[in-house]
Amino acid sequence: MSKIWFVTGSSRGLGRNFVEAALSRGDKVAATARNTASLDELVAAYGDAVLALELDVTDKAAVFESVKRAKEHFGRLDVIVNNAGYAQIGAIEELTEQHLRDQFETNLFGAVWVIQAALPYLREQGSGHVIQMSSAAGLIAMPLGGAYQASRWALEALGETLAHEVADFGVKVTVIEPGGFATRSGKNPDPLDNGHVAEPDPIYDGLRRRLAAFAGKQPAGDPAAAARALLKIVDSDNPPLRVLFGQGFYPMLQQVYADRLKTWADWQDLSREAQGKLDQEDR
Repeated sequence: MSKIWFVTGSSRGLGRNFVEAALSRGDKVAATARNTASLDELVAAYGDAVLALELDVTDKAAVFESVKRAKEHFGRLDVIVNNAGYAQIGAIEELTEQHLRDQFETNLFGAVWVIQAALPYLREQGSGHVIQMSSAAGLIAMPLGGAYQASRWALEALGETLAHEVADFGVKVTVIEPGGFATRSGKNPDPLDNGHVAEPDPIYDGLRRRLAAFAGKQPAGDPAAAARALLKIVDSDNPPLRVLFGQGFYPMLQQVYADRLKTWADWQDLSREAQGKLDQEDR
């Protein structure tokens, strides 16, 4: 049976590849983008299988209306892909309040609005699969990515919490953690050119150079391969809560998690000391 998808951020990158992979196998997709002209080729190629919707995910009312239109148009919703997002690059000291708020409005709140809009339909059906795009940056922290990484860490918690809350309704949740894909926001963090910070502080130029060198050494993943992998996840009867897309960050993640466990173990005595002891009447 074909599936009905709702995908945000469908104009390019991983989102575009997800949409094309779903359509090419006979599924139907409500594809959203801030400019629907970017979806014209999809509509021309796949006709009524595509519902192109103009959507800025920071507009809560528009999100609810788009999800409603998709449900009314196709009759049901099977796969919700929260893909819209971007990377705000800059040292924490450099970031303005607007930088931070914009990052969270798109990456976190936009995802929340989509989930809140879609969940009543999924609960009513007793089925559905929420795909929350995160990042390897939702698992580790590196210099100059504080705003982006904080938004992705928040999405990790959001996705895991949601999975606990909706399991009894027959709704599945998977958090996808890509690491280094050849997309406009992945291969081209010309975020690395610091384009999002109007007046970069020269004091952080050394960090910028090291980050650029690190990024240049990471293997670039193939978005088309990622799309094929996503199809396997949405077709699985027992999909993972979390899954890495790409192996570039796996060795680093192994070391990061080993270091965290060691630090917690090394400081267990202090942890117990910090808990203290309260008499029953003090509780």
